[in-house]
Amino acid sequence: MELAIDTSSSTASIALAHKGKILFELTWQSRQEHTVELTPNLAYLLKQAKVAPESLEAIIVAKGPGSFNGLRVGISVAKGMALSLEIPLLGVSTLEAESYPFSYTGLPICPILKASRGEIATALYQWQNDDLNRLREEHLTTLAALCAEISGKTLFCGEIDDMTEEIRQRLGELAIIPPGAARLPRAGFVAALGWQRLNRGERDNPATLQPLYLRPPQITKPGKKEKK
Repeated sequence: MELAIDTSSSTASIALAHKGKILFELTWQSRQEHTVELTPNLAYLLKQAKVAPESLEAIIVAKGPGSFNGLRVGISVAKGMALSLEIPLLGVSTLEAESYPFSYTGLPICPILKASRGEIATALYQWQNDDLNRLREEHLTTLAALCAEISGKTLFCGEIDDMTEEIRQRLGELAIIPPGAARLPRAGFVAALGWQRLNRGERDNPATLQPLYLRPPQITKPGKKEKK
């Protein structure tokens, strides 16, 4: 059984899966309170599923891009559990997980996550028979610049609730936008992608797995102390 964790955004999600198939899943609006919410919700999920931590066989975590604090919390908890239980740890791209539920369409898929300074984190994928083809790697851009690059029908997903009107205005019929409920981030998709990696014999080193930050976190330098 695998435990999947996604704290990339304000929508947090955790799931228990068996060989990538969802058994139990919990998704909630965190509003950047991952630090105080994640561990209690993990305990609640395991209790409801009647699963002891010792029964887990792998920990799968969304590694970003996304919220600096959310990713830090999710990956830290995932590392701690994997090390204490001595089980494999696997990181999965958040943008790949956002695109996964639409893999059946065969269309180019453009997942979007909000970033700072008016930018977005995005990539461009196309799935064929469960194989992911990266048409464009993860990068930062603006919505206007992204739309200017689109030349064919493309499915948009991710954190686009307040962007859908602009996307449609800029791209018209080229933009395919699924309903909001279908775009909800789910740890079950992280679990499915992680299981694919695990089934190929892959795993990540807890000592070296890091969040995928497309830009270094902003660190405010402390002000100089006034001399008394």
